[in-house]
Amino acid sequence: MRTGERPLRRIVCVLAYEGVRLLDVTAPLEVFSTAVDLGARYEVVLLSPDGGPVTTSSGTRLLTDPVDALTGRVHTLIVPGSPALPRRLPDGLADAVRTLHSASWRTASVCTGAFALAEAGLLRDRRATTHWRHTATLAQRHPDIDVDADAIFVRDGRIFTSAGVSAGLDLALALVEADEGPDLAREVARDLVVFLQRPGGQSQFSVATRTPASRHSGLTALLRSIDADPAADHSLPELARRAGLSARHLTRLFRDEIGDTPGGYVESVRLEAARTLLDSGGTVTATARLSGLGSDETLRRVFLRHLGVTPSAYRARFRTTGRGGSEGGRARGAAQSADRIAESR
Repeated sequence: MRTGERPLRRIVCVLAYEGVRLLDVTAPLEVFSTAVDLGARYEVVLLSPDGGPVTTSSGTRLLTDPVDALTGRVHTLIVPGSPALPRRLPDGLADAVRTLHSASWRTASVCTGAFALAEAGLLRDRRATTHWRHTATLAQRHPDIDVDADAIFVRDGRIFTSAGVSAGLDLALALVEADEGPDLAREVARDLVVFLQRPGGQSQFSVATRTPASRHSGLTALLRSIDADPAADHSLPELARRAGLSARHLTRLFRDEIGDTPGGYVESVRLEAARTLLDSGGTVTATARLSGLGSDETLRRVFLRHLGVTPSAYRARFRTTGRGGSEGGRARGAAQSADRIAESR
């Protein structure tokens, strides 16, 4: 390359297919195309195994080029997921993944796209993640994969896997940061109004929605009362009184039906409430009081234990990149991979 000549553009290939989830495709496309607008060196292409229109799971049709139309090396291959992928891969998808992976510098999956990588044999003896709803299925079907059920995204060598749907944004931003540096990645995140580095892992997402349904009507009502008012008195004796059960019986019921202790469930609900309060601009002291966690110190301990980040660092999440030594850079999930991504220049 001659002195002063602009470096060659990096080809980013997103592989679509029948039934692909639209956001799994568009989230990385938005990140990389926004990065281009801000001066990054990418050329983004949308391919499918056979080329032509592809109908997504939402019914939207995407225009694609065939895999064999691509010539030369691919910098980044991204394989999106679909709701049906854990059950069955579309014809030709695994072969297309193998073909493009062999021509790629690095390969990444979004959400259940990890199942396509697994069926293509790319995750054997590697660490990986996928949507929290399907981590157990991935681990059962492919016991040779070390499945991390909580990570937002994972890097193992030149292969990256990410959690459900919107986690494709987190992964794509981290890849841009590795390629172009934290300043440009931060500008992309600001433009898209998203986290540059999301605190915590998949376990942070809605306590109520990830809690198994109870077969015990009294326990169901108790859970609803905790969710509705996290700051109320939810001590074990008070919960047992409201349920009309002994503390020992209630604890056993929680473990059998919910997979957690009463205190553990209450703390999870209060943590979720605290995150919402901080997201809304609340102070640390007010958040501790309104969420039911009580004191600044208790709030700090709970955040560090569950998210690996202090409440103050959580509030400053848009100013952290995962590259430095800030507490935000230690957030579990995104930080497991961000500061280990190799520079791709």
